[in-house]
Amino acid sequence: MVVNELPINGSIGFEPEDKPGIFKKSMKTYIKLLILPLAGCLFQPSSSSAQKEKLSRVVAGHRVNYEEDSVGTYILPEVLRLQNGKKVKSVKAWNEQRRPELIRLFEDHQFGKMPAAPQSLQYKIFDPGTTALGGNALRKQVRVYLHRDTSSHKMDLLMYLPANTQKPSPLLLMINFVPNSTMVNDPGIRLGTMWDRQGKQVAAPAPRAQGGVDIEQFLREGIGVAMVYYGDIEPDFKGGLPYGIRSKYLRAGATSVGDDEWGTISAWAWGLSRAMDYFEQDQQVDPKRIALQGTSRLGKTVLWAGARDERFKAVIASCSGEGGAALSRRNYGESIIHMTDTSRYYYQFAPKRHSYGKDPNLSPVDAHMLVALMAPRALLLQTGDTDYWSDPKGEFFAALAAEPVYRLFRKQGPGRSEMPVAGEKTLLLNTLGYFMHEGGHGPIPSDWPLYLEYLKRHL
Repeated sequence: MVVNELPINGSIGFEPEDKPGIFKKSMKTYIKLLILPLAGCLFQPSSSSAQKEKLSRVVAGHRVNYEEDSVGTYILPEVLRLQNGKKVKSVKAWNEQRRPELIRLFEDHQFGKMPAAPQSLQYKIFDPGTTALGGNALRKQVRVYLHRDTSSHKMDLLMYLPANTQKPSPLLLMINFVPNSTMVNDPGIRLGTMWDRQGKQVAAPAPRAQGGVDIEQFLREGIGVAMVYYGDIEPDFKGGLPYGIRSKYLRAGATSVGDDEWGTISAWAWGLSRAMDYFEQDQQVDPKRIALQGTSRLGKTVLWAGARDERFKAVIASCSGEGGAALSRRNYGESIIHMTDTSRYYYQFAPKRHSYGKDPNLSPVDAHMLVALMAPRALLLQTGDTDYWSDPKGEFFAALAAEPVYRLFRKQGPGRSEMPVAGEKTLLLNTLGYFMHEGGHGPIPSDWPLYLEYLKRHL
């Protein structure tokens, strides 16, 4: 596919991590800054011209393109053509040939190979079912052990199921930047630990008066909500390898991962699959109706988790950007060279990904292929019109380029080449859905009822 884009007015935003000195504040402020994107309050709508004046023109020593007239022409690999040149014309050929081929390519060139599931998953249900949230929910808490050595590498799974239901519940599983106790105002949540910016484990804060997300709106519609803290699986900082689950699977004598081995995004995705392993054993959960939600790098995580693990029925990826649903070959906003710079987020990907920084066209994969790996299951790409750093237009174009795979399954994608305006819900409920809010990075409060509407249709 050859894409020649016409110029439009635009600018670029930034992730919270790109604000100089933002994490030189107190732990209280640190928690607040991490929660706000999830609650939808970090970036408020503002004029593009005002934002453009504040933008960094260079990130990690590399120039950033903010202008549509400088994107240029690029060629996307054909999503329905095998590496041997043969065209994929059937669901059978996709499932048996192209899909496994793409998974291998993403493992080798972007996210890295991850190990198989533990032969015997161990878990401890330390809260088997407590009435919570004013009687509207049944709270369950489960400790999932990610390794046979149960002294470390454990993930606390917090679940709220609709009260007074007699049948297994569908679930929205959220992976969050902050511990469970900061997401819901519930004193019964086990506090656990978290990683601070100095790379140390510290006690998680007590529940806040206002949680991060209004989960009761989902419970009222019969959909449970579960959540995990990504730091329980793998820490999110350079030098974190010895402390996370990846350290348990290093090659003998190795102190770093190989060129095609898993970065932290693959580790977090692997942890989500371990949560699914547990759900399959819980009689109160319907394991055939589990959806994932994540934001930013965790939006990339849920895309990769859903692509690899077909047990997940739906994915909601919020502002996943570069390395997620935004096209890498489209020179706009954050690019591979910014993301994989060794001063930034090199560790989140397979080391091989760094080699494509100077020329993304050399990579055999791009975002439309990752999006297509969700077919025929439901995928909602949620973006923000002023989140230029994450390139909402690049995500829309990725959905367009992935649509042929959804059509192969007789499922609906964007169905048009015109990008929707902010707030337009025309494409929201398609199996391959797209929605762009008026605002910046991460969900805003008005997005969550739309997520619910989408899940009611597809879960």
